[in-house]
Amino acid sequence: MSYKSTSYTHLAQVYDRLMADAPYDQWIHFAQTEWERCGLQPQKVIDLACGTGTICILLTQAGYEVTGMDLSDEMLCVTQDKAQEKGLKLELYQQDMREFTSPVPVDSIVCFCDSLNYITSSAGIRQTFDQVYRALRPGGVFLFDVHSLYKIREVFGDHTFTLTEDEISYIWECECDGEDSVIHDLTIFVQEGHFYRRFDELHVQRGYALEDLSKWLKQSGFQDIHCYADFELLPPGKTSERWFFSCTK
Repeated sequence: MSYKSTSYTHLAQVYDRLMADAPYDQWIHFAQTEWERCGLQPQKVIDLACGTGTICILLTQAGYEVTGMDLSDEMLCVTQDKAQEKGLKLELYQQDMREFTSPVPVDSIVCFCDSLNYITSSAGIRQTFDQVYRALRPGGVFLFDVHSLYKIREVFGDHTFTLTEDEISYIWECECDGEDSVIHDLTIFVQEGHFYRRFDELHVQRGYALEDLSKWLKQSGFQDIHCYADFELLPPGKTSERWFFSCTK
């Protein structure tokens, strides 16, 4: 069987298997380190674009009151199942991060795993920053990471990546679309009994200049804006692959 999709419709079911080696503990460490640096002891936290909820669950287990938001209903269903298996209670909402709202101001909002790169217009990024600012209480902290332009252009570029394992395999073809965007064309094979189910998904990510992201954050009203590079949290350089931002309302 073969499926075509341009969202996380089918990928949601195998996402955690593909991300098994992702350094989620380092995202949590970054969040807690920045909250401490900012003198913040958050209680209410929104995980924006929470995906299959791994970060939601880790934060909940660490004692925070977490609300997960994502555009994909399929991803949220996986999150709900995982939380129930662990005996955790999560509030989950299907919302577009460009238009999301929170019924009450929260202490912090996180948006990790390069989710903001899926917003492919600068207007959409600015709109998201505005919505985050409105949802935070005064003194609240917004934390997020994005792929750098270097990673979009050079690491992804026009390259092909493959994975071959007994239960799951993929062919991941990247194609640059202009100077700052990349198209991810994924063909995934998942073992089901004696057969493999195939489905294809198409994803587009856009990179943004460091200076533009900082400017738009300031325009939304954020202050105390800090930017780090990669999981070592070094100063950004020409070959940095992931930028981490911390900013305060």
